[in-house]
Amino acid sequence: MITNQTEPALLVLEDGTVFRGKSFGAKGTTIGEVVFNTGMTGYQEVLTDPSYRGQMVTFTYPELGNTGVNPDDEESDQPQVSGVIARNLCYSPSNYRSRSSLPDYLNHHNVIGIYGIDTRALTRILRSSGAMNGAISTEILGEKELLEKVQTAPKMLGLNLVNEVTTKEVYEWSDSTAETWEFRPVLAQNDPKPLTVVAIDFGIKRNILRRLASYSCRVIVVPANTTPETIYQYNPDGIFLSNGPGDPAVVKEGIATTKALLETGTPMFGICMGHQILGLSLGAETFKLKFGHRGLNQPAGLAQTVEITSQNHGFAVTETSLNPQVEITHLNLNDRTVAGLRHKTLPVFSVQYHPEASPGPHDADYLFAQFVASMEEHKQKKTTA
Repeated sequence: MITNQTEPALLVLEDGTVFRGKSFGAKGTTIGEVVFNTGMTGYQEVLTDPSYRGQMVTFTYPELGNTGVNPDDEESDQPQVSGVIARNLCYSPSNYRSRSSLPDYLNHHNVIGIYGIDTRALTRILRSSGAMNGAISTEILGEKELLEKVQTAPKMLGLNLVNEVTTKEVYEWSDSTAETWEFRPVLAQNDPKPLTVVAIDFGIKRNILRRLASYSCRVIVVPANTTPETIYQYNPDGIFLSNGPGDPAVVKEGIATTKALLETGTPMFGICMGHQILGLSLGAETFKLKFGHRGLNQPAGLAQTVEITSQNHGFAVTETSLNPQVEITHLNLNDRTVAGLRHKTLPVFSVQYHPEASPGPHDADYLFAQFVASMEEHKQKKTTA
């Protein structure tokens, strides 16, 4: 068991800003894009979300680690973040589901953290100057030396991180949302042959898979570089495009595969990076947001309808680049960026946010039902054709 540490740690941003704090988790030096998340809960889901690959997350909520960690709340096999930044840290969690403390967990997975800094000041810098690279170190405590390392690190714009997080092997997912956490009536399975969804894994979260399974889908997860021909060997009723890290515009294989799949007319649903890749495959462009959207209370909607959504992304689809066959279904109501798309004639749609929202609001869970309805309609048309 790790006890409360007082060893020093140093955080340096690429603009030269310095924060000195205390170390928790592993020791060493780590570099990544420094971003902030405004959620008041769900730190374990954040840390294990593959979309955060290559990033160091600043938690704006001042207390971190109070409920410990447990295996049920992981969105992937391990933490995906490059580093963790907190104000206050709990070493003695109190929760009936806790299996270890957050510092123990991060140390076990070799993730470096810093706490005891002014996270409000850091967040204000990121909001005014934009997300930027930074480094946390427990071994390099000289500001100039650490800054030199930060300034040689690659930028997130133009960085392809999908190959680091995608599955290496095809697998089938069958676990649905646990009964304890299910928030709507469970659908009866009337069809002995469930709808088959092929999920292209750009960095997929487990709770997305659980929601698809909860809607009675047979889910086959394939690597990001899987060819259209291989995907169609599974005879899918629908294609799901997952979330993932890095710059979507450089995920060339995923864009090319999606373009080919669009030609078949198969229903398609994209979330987060999947939304961006769908947009790119339809001829749109993407751009890097100044500091991104990362939190559990982002408003999205259109035509007097508002959903409170969970979001985590640093890129967005450029509205003016959309072709006339694509319509906007949702906007982020904070900055009016595109948050949802739908093709006018093809059965394909996407959202920038996370309707599985674990944790988070359940306003947008209907999108999974919408995907299922689209697949059922398409299947019926094929049967009667």
